[in-house]
Amino acid sequence: MIPKNTVEDILAAAHVEEVVGDFVTLKKRGSNLMGLCPFHGEKTPSFVVSPNKGIYKCFGCGKAGNPVSFIMEHEKLAYVDALRWLAKKYNIEIVEEKSQTPEAIASANERESLLIALEYAQKKFEENLWESEEGKTVGKTYFYERGFRDETIKKFGLGYSKKEWGSFTDEALKIGYNIEVLQKAGLSKVNEQGRSFDMFRERVIFPFHNLSGRVVAFGGRQLVKDDKSPKYLNSPESEVYKKSELLYGIYHARSSIR
Repeated sequence: MIPKNTVEDILAAAHVEEVVGDFVTLKKRGSNLMGLCPFHGEKTPSFVVSPNKGIYKCFGCGKAGNPVSFIMEHEKLAYVDALRWLAKKYNIEIVEEKSQTPEAIASANERESLLIALEYAQKKFEENLWESEEGKTVGKTYFYERGFRDETIKKFGLGYSKKEWGSFTDEALKIGYNIEVLQKAGLSKVNEQGRSFDMFRERVIFPFHNLSGRVVAFGGRQLVKDDKSPKYLNSPESEVYKKSELLYGIYHARSSIR
């Protein structure tokens, strides 16, 4: 539960033109801003944002609302999750929010469950790279040989998946993640004997971020030659990842593009 005063802080900080502007190119039209509607295809702008009123409205499809409803609609999030998204954008701490419990993971909708699992995986892969001996010896050496600087590695959240058969999967299952969610997210597989194992083993990891900065997939580069396994391996398409709809690095480049 998010405290009422924190909700008020989030709503006060979330300026509609800034929130919408993360996803839509807006141009000044008098006291308002206009752009192409992100909710339906159009060639002539009919999507209006009013900073003074704190709302948006599309005169083509009829979609309208405030910053919270925009994030709910655009990112397919529940109300509370949209508030958390905005809190993260504006660096507002939600004191009562705790790490995901097995019960919370189980009750989350499929899309959010996938995003939670992918976020956890990204943190583990990053932790492997910087803190484990295998990651530092194998993963960081590869990046350094290719001219990657530490600041670049950290900016893009690059990581490393260990050689061990089920290093990631076993730990994820132990703390409560569902194997079906891990499979749908493209993080784990289960063989004919029922043994679960890691999808990305002994690879350097490149996270794919969506426009809002959430990890939706991974790319892994093999470091040890294995003719039975592809040199480059990407996550399969899922509820949160459509290959044809995502450009790698777009999240980090969006401000410059805008």
